[in-house]
Amino acid sequence: MTRSTFYEFFAGGGMCRAGLGGRWQCLFANDFDPKKARSYIANWGGEEFRAGDIHALSADDLPGRADLAWASFPCQDLSLAGNGAGLGGKRSGAFWGFRSLVAGLAEQRRAPRLLVLENVVGALTASGGADFAELCRALNALGYVFGALTIDAAHFVPHSRPRLFIVASRKELPIAPELTAAEPFALWASPALRRARDLLPAGLKENWRWWALPSPKKSNARLIDLIEADPSDVEWHTRAETARLVSMMSDVNREKLKAVQAAGVRAVGTIYRRTRLDAKGEKVQRAEARFDELSGCLRTPGGGSSRQFIILVEGKSVRTRLLSGREAARLMGLPDDYILPARYNEACHLFGDGLVVPVISHLARHLLEPLAEAALSSPMAAE
Repeated sequence: MTRSTFYEFFAGGGMCRAGLGGRWQCLFANDFDPKKARSYIANWGGEEFRAGDIHALSADDLPGRADLAWASFPCQDLSLAGNGAGLGGKRSGAFWGFRSLVAGLAEQRRAPRLLVLENVVGALTASGGADFAELCRALNALGYVFGALTIDAAHFVPHSRPRLFIVASRKELPIAPELTAAEPFALWASPALRRARDLLPAGLKENWRWWALPSPKKSNARLIDLIEADPSDVEWHTRAETARLVSMMSDVNREKLKAVQAAGVRAVGTIYRRTRLDAKGEKVQRAEARFDELSGCLRTPGGGSSRQFIILVEGKSVRTRLLSGREAARLMGLPDDYILPARYNEACHLFGDGLVVPVISHLARHLLEPLAEAALSSPMAAE
């Protein structure tokens, strides 16, 4: 079997690599965060990995010609909860380092045949849509046609995590007719994505493609099945600590808890602490629970409100604790032999920034691999 090749930028713990699987060969991986670098090397080895700032790399540092270059560039300046700096920000502006590398490879006639940009869905509306248009403009200038999908990990794992995937293919390469559609698939095209595409100037719309990604099989993964009975990195709360967390619930959330207790079944939910306005307009901290068999979106540990809690209900019994590192890894679709960081906060940061493995596998199997195969069979493939 001939394996497709890839570069992985902003690689984190190698979750893109895990999702692509054995049909893909990594030629080069990069991340500037030394803690994430340790996790990547622990799980994948360091032969292809280069730690450091992407702006310090040049095309000469990248071996061969990759079929795919993947870039999950930082989201902080594009996130709805971020600072609003957009692509001009210090963190999300790292995209321009990636763009420069692709341009350098193109000058050497080694441009990757495919590109994938992954980020938060807030990238669609950041700067009033101007940042998304700028990403599309950059891809167009680099010589690619492109399209985007909004994919929620909840279709694959019990974890609500919507993300934006922009997939681009070299303009000169063939695309099989069944890989595109005249209209977007509703499952993979949020209203925000449709609006962002509609706002693009005519010249960019000409190079837009609606990718025809099929629906996944219905997932049978349950949140309750991923929970550890006795995790090693977090402890169950005392009764007093649990009571305090429950006391922070609003009436609506307390009724959710009562309904689960009344059902008399063993159930697991999750809780985030959030700052809300009370009836007097004053800020108060609330514990917001969900019992819909999904965890909330994993986040980096930027403070107490970003830590997710588990709530286990068995009749009148209620127990709570922080989500464990292994549970977070499972929610990202990683196997239990994935080596976790030694420190809890490092695990939270790694997975809060990470990719959900089954999402990448589905995207690879049904879109990236067919695109790569068509590209390699084209007379243009060697150019």
